Amino acid sequence: MIDFISGDVVSLTPTEVVIANGGVGYLLQISMQTYTAIEGKVTVLLYAHEAIREDAYDLYGFVTKTERTLFRLLISVSGVGSNTARLLLSSYESGELVAMIRNGDAARLCQAKGIGTKTAQRIIVDLQNKVGDLSVADTGALAAHNTKRDEALFALIALGFSRAASEKVLDALLKSDASLSVEQLIKGALRQL
Repeated sequence: MIDFISGDVVSLTPTEVVIANGGVGYLLQISMQTYTAIEGKVTVLLYAHEAIREDAYDLYGFVTKTERTLFRLLISVSGVGSNTARLLLSSYESGELVAMIRNGDAARLCQAKGIGTKTAQRIIVDLQNKVGDLSVADTGALAAHNTKRDEALFALIALGFSRAASEKVLDALLKSDASLSVEQLIKGALRQL
């Protein structure tokens, strides 16, 4: 079993990375969370998950062990496959996702594309007790929940802006004036992006 792969980044897209190690190029499927973390880096270390089926052998790469653990927990839920798990990890930071599951926030889970109410509820029921011990220490400080920021962020991502750049601009705007409305945040961010 492969635990991690480290090496030089040969190619990188928002959904996959090729890492050269020992004369072999490993193609790993990744989330936007991992893409944002490794973008611009020459050498990386990604924690791996192998999915071996009769017709395919897929590798998935994660920038943190917490992200990999969340992926494995998500695909253990009936009706949640690899693509859905990656979509959730692309839509939310690991810490946010853990908090949503712990708090039973099905409405926020449903904001991710392709996640319906039944799937969100099944994720919460199956994983609420399992994520209780999950440490989010390696995901960075979990920002305080800010609904205005989240709504503005979803709007900017839907418009095609990168998550990392959008978060940076929104955080700067909120730091300068925490009373800004969602509309003001989006307009302010569009001027800076």
